[in-house]
Amino acid sequence: MNSSNNIVSLDVGSTWVRAIVCERDKDGKLNILGVGIRPSTGLRKGVVVNIEATLRSIAAAIEDAELRSGLEVTDCWTGIGGNHINGINSRGVVGITGKKKDTREREIGQDDIERVIEAAQAVVIPTDKQILEVIPQNFKVDDQKGIRNPLDMIGVRLESEVHIITCTVTGAQNLIKCVNRAGFRVNELILQTLAAGRAALTQEEMDLGVVLIDLGGGTTDVLVYVEGTPFSTYTIPAGGTQVTGDISILKNISFENAEKIKIDAGCCWETMLDVDETVIVPGVGGRPPMSIPRTQILAIIKPRMEEIFKLVKQHLDTLTLPRPLGGGVVLTGGTAQLAGVVELANNVLKLPARLGCPIPVKGLGGLVEEYRDPSFATAIGLVLEGDRRSGLDPAERGSEIRQTDKKSVALIEKFRTWLKEEFF
Repeated sequence: MNSSNNIVSLDVGSTWVRAIVCERDKDGKLNILGVGIRPSTGLRKGVVVNIEATLRSIAAAIEDAELRSGLEVTDCWTGIGGNHINGINSRGVVGITGKKKDTREREIGQDDIERVIEAAQAVVIPTDKQILEVIPQNFKVDDQKGIRNPLDMIGVRLESEVHIITCTVTGAQNLIKCVNRAGFRVNELILQTLAAGRAALTQEEMDLGVVLIDLGGGTTDVLVYVEGTPFSTYTIPAGGTQVTGDISILKNISFENAEKIKIDAGCCWETMLDVDETVIVPGVGGRPPMSIPRTQILAIIKPRMEEIFKLVKQHLDTLTLPRPLGGGVVLTGGTAQLAGVVELANNVLKLPARLGCPIPVKGLGGLVEEYRDPSFATAIGLVLEGDRRSGLDPAERGSEIRQTDKKSVALIEKFRTWLKEEFF
């Protein structure tokens, strides 16, 4: 049975479903015990379009991870992404009520922080959308700006800037339904790029300002960090599947064969190829296979990848950033493994780029070489983020606490106060 000592992550992508089962040892360290990977056939551009196909992929991936780990899974931290994700920045202002009663000192308490974050959420959101994450960026106490944590400070006016991430109601509900019907419970939906950043970015990069580009199969998801916190969330409805489709159409071969050629011989940077290098293209309709130069495959792949990075640059150009993105670009996702993709990103975006492989962190064991590639960044990040969130006291979770939980927390706190007053 799944317990508080176990953390299970579920990364449901447009092309692959990945599940990771971790167990905490007696020293408090999480160890990866089982990993399951299965093709994803029920999603298009990150959105569920076939419930039955999606739940079968989810069930198979988790069952594989269960078998390898020897643990039974009941719940999981599930990633969500796709073309229906949006991000907006908002601001809220409240007067400080003060933690101490019957005094002129207005010391900022947790209630004040929660109130100002709630005030920042007072934005018009379409009826078909719901709030997925509310991430505080910074606070301002009276005239003092750039405060990360205003708790216990003294002031009169508290202001907060937050990044609000929304998703479609149906997109979230259908994903949860798939997981539930597969026989598991969703602890919480977590933005996939947020999880990927948790695994692949360093704190220094986030502080300097960095662009995380998750090159998936159906979509390319972009998350911009400024001064340590998310600043912009953006999705481009194109990814590795479009690259495979281009090869399939232009070379008149099946999608499966095109995918194999992309993985084995794909490249998008000329200087990485020798002029004489060739690739075998399977014949169609009984015709024999033929050998063609790899430069022909490059001529198909490069324009599509260039187009994706140009769309990312167009979005970055619309942002009013307080400082240059000193942390550069970090690429995650399966498509990031294409040869030359880092060089192309560097050339188009005019920023230093690197591959975003999961970074070994203290407290996580079992991160063997097999999982240290960009395609596992989201799944590993979901483990880390799920572990962090599961360890938070509900009363301290601030913006991460859901509206439905707040009444329960308030009742618990009242009960605790009553116990202290009556018996201690």
